[in-house]
Amino acid sequence: MKKVYLVGAGPGDPGLITVKGLDLVKRADVIIYDRLASEDLLKHAKEDARLVYVGKRTGVHKFTQQEINEILVKEAADDKIVVRLKGGDPFVFGRGGEELSVLKDHDIAFEVVPGVTSAISVPALANIPVTDRRYSSSLTIVTGQEDPSKEGKKLNYGDLNADTVIVLMGVKNLPKIASQMLETRKKDTPVAIIESGASDEQRVVTGTLANIVEKAKKEKIKPPAIIVIGNVVKLKY
Repeated sequence: MKKVYLVGAGPGDPGLITVKGLDLVKRADVIIYDRLASEDLLKHAKEDARLVYVGKRTGVHKFTQQEINEILVKEAADDKIVVRLKGGDPFVFGRGGEELSVLKDHDIAFEVVPGVTSAISVPALANIPVTDRRYSSSLTIVTGQEDPSKEGKKLNYGDLNADTVIVLMGVKNLPKIASQMLETRKKDTPVAIIESGASDEQRVVTGTLANIVEKAKKEKIKPPAIIVIGNVVKLKY
């Protein structure tokens, strides 16, 4: 029976994929993988496995999401194990829900294998706990690039009232994010930006809502990066 596995690859370090996810990578006939899924994981693939790269980065898309959906449907046409390998967790701003909907519309069996989300693991690897009973009793994870066609109220970062706010894919819109949050939070609110988390290139820039835009520009921060906002940044060990 044709089946597609949506597998979370974890935050970048190939050692952080789940046991089940790695087993599927080893057994897959076809692996359709993202830019944020470590290519070291592909070393575990079978010699005759077909590897299809569909990665995206800001402003540059090898394939549109529609084309990726079509690839999934096409590859699932035969009785083979198809693994859709996605960075982090497929359902945490990974567009996994859209791909699952397409598979469902085409009566293609699927299984979701959750992954370690970068929203929590990357701060942890930078020694920043996203919650701490002394500083943070609440956590919000948001996207830094909201779909302009989304129905309903658009996101205003100043409306977020959690003690800790994690922003994914927010480097491009950092000035807007900081500006809106300064309307409701103190200027000295700690901020950390973690670039290329869970990799050998990981680096961390810290500051406050008042100066983080300037610091990020000076340090030439680029995607992929995760933004952590809140007093937990003080606990960076």
